[in-house]
Amino acid sequence: MDLFRKSNKYTFLGYIIISSLATASCLSSLFGDFVFDDTEVILNNDDILPSTPLSNIFLHDYWGSSIRHNLSHKSYRPLTILTFRINYILSGGLKSWSFHLVNIILHVVISNLSWSVFSKILGKGRNDTAFFGAVLFSVHPIHSEAICGIVGRADLLAALFFFLSFLTFTKAVARETNGWPWTLLSVVLATVSMFCKEQGITVIGILIIYDILFTLKVDFYKLVTSWSYISLKVKTVPNIFTFIIRQFILISSAGALILFRYYLMDFQSPPFQVLDNPASFEKDWLTRVLSYNYIFCLNIWLLLCPDWLCFDWSMGCIPIVNIIDKRIFFVLLFWVLFGFIIWKGLTTKNFRKQRDILMSVSLIVIPFLPASNLFFRVGFVLAERVLYIPSAGLCLLVVCGIEVLTKHFPLNKSDINLGFSLLIIVFLTRSHERSVEWVSEESLFNSGLSVCPLNAKVHYNVAISALSNGNTTKAVAEYREAIRLYPDYYQALNNLANILKNEGKLEEAEAMLEKALSINQEFPAAWMNLGVVLAQKKQFQRAEESYLKALTYRKKFPDCYYNLGKLYLEQNRLDEAEKSWRIAIKLKPTFTIAWNNLIILTSQEGNHSLAVTLAEEALKLLPDEPSIHFNMANALGKLGEFPDSERHFLRAIQLKSDNPQFHVNLGVLYHRWKKYRKAEEYYKRALKLKPNFKAAKDNYDLLKNIIEKDRKNE
Repeated sequence: MDLFRKSNKYTFLGYIIISSLATASCLSSLFGDFVFDDTEVILNNDDILPSTPLSNIFLHDYWGSSIRHNLSHKSYRPLTILTFRINYILSGGLKSWSFHLVNIILHVVISNLSWSVFSKILGKGRNDTAFFGAVLFSVHPIHSEAICGIVGRADLLAALFFFLSFLTFTKAVARETNGWPWTLLSVVLATVSMFCKEQGITVIGILIIYDILFTLKVDFYKLVTSWSYISLKVKTVPNIFTFIIRQFILISSAGALILFRYYLMDFQSPPFQVLDNPASFEKDWLTRVLSYNYIFCLNIWLLLCPDWLCFDWSMGCIPIVNIIDKRIFFVLLFWVLFGFIIWKGLTTKNFRKQRDILMSVSLIVIPFLPASNLFFRVGFVLAERVLYIPSAGLCLLVVCGIEVLTKHFPLNKSDINLGFSLLIIVFLTRSHERSVEWVSEESLFNSGLSVCPLNAKVHYNVAISALSNGNTTKAVAEYREAIRLYPDYYQALNNLANILKNEGKLEEAEAMLEKALSINQEFPAAWMNLGVVLAQKKQFQRAEESYLKALTYRKKFPDCYYNLGKLYLEQNRLDEAEKSWRIAIKLKPTFTIAWNNLIILTSQEGNHSLAVTLAEEALKLLPDEPSIHFNMANALGKLGEFPDSERHFLRAIQLKSDNPQFHVNLGVLYHRWKKYRKAEEYYKRALKLKPNFKAAKDNYDLLKNIIEKDRKNE
């Protein structure tokens, strides 16, 4: 019985159920932070800021670099970036909950659309089956990465317009005449999907298959058994000319979009590294083919049993498969089962089953093709987010299989319903668990250790998270493990060297940085860090050379200019130090420490008025930065402008009341101003915060002598 055709009330209830399940599966992510790739795509990407020209969105890749730059990732998703900008504007800044909320809403909408998509594929009288497919889709744990990782919005938007393009196209097919506007609209929506994420263009392949199966109504069983079937079929199909024109529009549109996409990236391939996708760099073709096929198996396995979920599957996570590897058994089993499904789809006499199987398989395979490595190398081994759309095909195939079991086998329908309900509960529970893991980088990265312990990148990210949480010991251990697993991991060498430098282990830090640079000579961060180490070792000439080398590889490098300025200051090359800090500030206007150094240097040179002017400029950009208020107060005090100086000291203390230096300097101001009681109060505050603070003790002792003399004079 098709329950949802009986009453609109039941249809509305169906949407409520799907929406509730979709929301419940990922609601925990609403409380999540910006994690993993969110940092580069959102936090460090100026394209999402309203102050950046809107045109930049259409000239840059997903990461904010020029799409035509040699080192660009070549991922072109301007419409997704546009939604991030709108998110930023509406929420009033980088508030992670608002970004997560949009992703959750998108998943809810897509889950409801999947019901309509499945209904169109399955045909009349099977709305219940389509509903169960949508329910399964709404809670599938494989979706966690696309929903909970904010950058996964690209996959969500691509899926949204993918489904809308398909539903629009079904209207074109249903109309014998005047279907052209719907056809053209479906192509437009496919284009929008592609500009959200490249995978979106594959909807055109689905439209072609749908048109063949639902307009021509090709019966593949008859085609296989009778070669004359197709010629007879073509002659008997009404509006065959309309079908041909529609196919021409779809194929030519796909070709034009692919050509335009290659033109945007200047017909260059992205510069991926071995650690991103080791199998694609294998020289032996058989090893490469076997590895690819094993990865295909894993993708299907994750769709069927989404237990092993990991934020990153690169490097050593999936070892290369060779001819004597036991895992070949799984490759063979995969192709036997997949071949059986295809064979069943082509040879079953039931035309409706043919369409069910072929459309389901098409939904799995065609959207996956861009990630398959078959046409071009991709920058990952396995990515759960790219399975968002293919999972719809699997969900459809599963519910069609359940429908067959219910109708043709002596199974108790209530037992099947119970089994399906348990599956939904298991998937919902796993989705919730996974969404909780995506709340913070610490939980996300640590979850990867149990799935991919041989993945150096997982250990690398765990180390980053540990360091940000103040656990230096764990960070060092994880960086060393990452380097052990992948000795040429130059990013890990650089980061570990930074920690060792801070611990005073300069020789080991220098050796690691030199090794990192021997692996990748064009690594600006390592050149800069080597300069810092050499500067600490008083090897000023080599340090300067390292900084300048870093700047040849990254011209817009504010941190390097800042460190170069510090080097010049230590050598008493004050003009060059000032110039370096000014460049750093120009490149990064909110560079607090560069502003402070420039203000202090200017004041120390005796130009207190200019120091005040610089501080005023800085406060326009950083109005709540206590250190700038503090340094401005010092400069004003030297100019004798005590009331203004007092105001900025008090503001600095208001913003950061636990800094004893702020209190003692305000005490000195009051001391000079002859407001001795207030001076005494702030010296005492400084000593309370830092009992052994010599400057506070000395000044307080001096003040007590003055107060004592005044008392005697009275």
